[in-house]
Amino acid sequence: MNSQPFKSGFVSLIGRPNVGKSTLLNQMLGQKIAIMSDKAQTTRNKIQGVYTEDRGQVVFIDTPGIHKPKHKLGDFMMKTVSTTFNEVDVILFLVDAKEGMGRGDEYIMDRLQTVRTPVFLVVNKIDEVHPDELLPFIDQYRQKLDFQEVIPVSALHGNNVETLKEQIFANLEEGPQYYPEDQVTDHPERFLISEMIREKVLHLTRDEVPHSIAVDIEQIKVREDGETVYVSAVVIVERKSQKGIIIGKGGAMLREIGKRSREDIQALLGSNVYLELFVKVEKDWRNKAKYLKDFGYREDEY
Repeated sequence: MNSQPFKSGFVSLIGRPNVGKSTLLNQMLGQKIAIMSDKAQTTRNKIQGVYTEDRGQVVFIDTPGIHKPKHKLGDFMMKTVSTTFNEVDVILFLVDAKEGMGRGDEYIMDRLQTVRTPVFLVVNKIDEVHPDELLPFIDQYRQKLDFQEVIPVSALHGNNVETLKEQIFANLEEGPQYYPEDQVTDHPERFLISEMIREKVLHLTRDEVPHSIAVDIEQIKVREDGETVYVSAVVIVERKSQKGIIIGKGGAMLREIGKRSREDIQALLGSNVYLELFVKVEKDWRNKAKYLKDFGYREDEY
């Protein structure tokens, strides 16, 4: 029988947009629950990933990339970030070794000055820079904030991720198991499916379709054969031109989005999936409270 105490706690992942927070979360959990895209601001909700082993359980919160808000959706995203700072046991401040310190990093560190929670500086993408460049890069950050730990990693390849886990557990106290050991997220399947579809749209349309899309899951039901799950989803865009791009010539783009999304959804559900996709224009939806609520951005959950 394991004699060591069971530790548990909550860990927040913060950082500028596109530094690899979702990639790190997926790497820590050993499976994909967070949307990955090289387009900034892809994560909108606090995704809770749950990592459990014999010594304890860590609940990860992947916040939206910190930026100065420009609309109501942005305001909501920033409130989400702020609430996590003092609610967690450890903060992982993720930075990009390849990019260098930016004004966004300084903005975040200013907000961390008064936080009592231990802050780790996690330097990501170390596989993309020469080792000699790392120490001066880290020193820049150390001069601005007193970090509990500094851990260089490659979230994509898993380098040093085990060391990061060790340090997280070292900073947690004895506590309960919040979730069953086989549960990896607290989000319902409907949310994960919508994120999988949104990821494919962002990946396949690249710069042609900006961040202003949402995915509304209209229906998920098991068909009469008991083996196939029917999923109906609507991709919401702000302009007619964006709708045309997502549908593509002769519907080719929408078919490809559907094909790739279906593969991920089948892996998630462990069954055959029939996916039906539609595209709808809702002008300026990000500034309308009704749509933010309809698409799952509910302030009262946070």
